[in-house]
Amino acid sequence: MAAAASASFTGSVFKSNRISTNSAGVRTVAFNGKTASSVQLQRSLSYSQCRSKVSLASYGVKAQVATAEQASVDTTQKVEAPVVIVTGASRGIGKAVALALGKAGCKVLVNYARSSKEAEEVCKEIQASGGEALTFGGDVSKEEEVASMIKTAVDAWGTVDVLVNNAGITRDGLMMRMKSSQWQEVIDLNLTGVFLCTQAAAKIMMKKRTGRIINIASVVGLVGNLGQANYSAAKAGVIGLTKTVAREYATRGITANAIAPGFISSDMTAKLGEDIEKNILKTIPLGRYGTPEEVAGLVEFLALNPAAAYMTGQVLTIDGGMVM
Repeated sequence: MAAAASASFTGSVFKSNRISTNSAGVRTVAFNGKTASSVQLQRSLSYSQCRSKVSLASYGVKAQVATAEQASVDTTQKVEAPVVIVTGASRGIGKAVALALGKAGCKVLVNYARSSKEAEEVCKEIQASGGEALTFGGDVSKEEEVASMIKTAVDAWGTVDVLVNNAGITRDGLMMRMKSSQWQEVIDLNLTGVFLCTQAAAKIMMKKRTGRIINIASVVGLVGNLGQANYSAAKAGVIGLTKTVAREYATRGITANAIAPGFISSDMTAKLGEDIEKNILKTIPLGRYGTPEEVAGLVEFLALNPAAAYMTGQVLTIDGGMVM
C-alpha cells in the first residue's frame, strides 16, 4: 500500500510524518526518520494522556489547598470594625458624620451635651443599618467627662481608632459688646474641648501606633466674621492645634486633619430671612448652601479611606468656593 502523508502538528519538532503498512500488515509512522508501529504510538499517546490527567489532578489538589490556605489567612487577618467617637453628634454635621461612619461599618460612640432623645435616634438609625452604636452624654470642655467618654468606648469596644471633634456652639455679638462669659464659653467648648478629647484619645492611639483625628473647624477660622470674634478665634485655634497635633504624633502613625465648612444647611440657616440668604448666596460661587451629608462624606474619606493615610496637618475647605 502506498505511503500517505500525515497532517502536521503545530509546534511539533518532527520534520516529516509519514504513515505506511509493511508486508505483515502492521501500520508504521515515520518521525524524523524513525519508525514506530501504530500500537506503540497508541501506547505512547495513552501514557502521555495519563500523565496529563495526573498532572491536572495534582494541579487541582494544589489549587484547592492554596485556596484553603488563603481563606485561612484572610480569616486570620480580618480587621475589626473601626471604633469612632463623634462629639456633638445628635444633630447637624455631627449627626450626618455619625450616620455615615456607622453605615460604613464603624462602631460609633454618639456624644451629646443635652439632646439625649436625638442622640438615641441616631443610634437607632445606625443599628437599623446593621452597625453598632452607643450614646454618651457629656460636656467635652470638662476633662473628667472626656476621660469618662473615652473609657466608655474602650470598655465597650476595646480601643479608639478615629476621633471626630465636632462639638461646638455660637454666642454671637459684636466684639465691643461681647461679654467675657460669651467669649469664654465658646473658647472652652470649641477649642479647649478639642484639646481635651484629642489628648485623651491620642493616648489610646499611641499604643497601637495608628489613629485618625478629624477636627471640624470653619472658614470663619480662616477669614474671620463680623459678630463672631469668639467663634473665629476658637476655630482658628482648632486649625493651629490640628497642625501641631499632626507634627507631634506623626511618628506614632496618627494623622490629624481639619475640615473647614462654609455655610451648611442647618436649623440656623433655615431661620435666616430671605434678604440675608440672598446676600449670603452671592458670596458663594456655587450659589447654594452645602449639606451636612457632603461634609460627612469628606470626614468619611479622611477617617477610613486608605488614600488618606498620607494626609496630615491639612485644612480642607468645603464651602462652595466661598474662600479661595
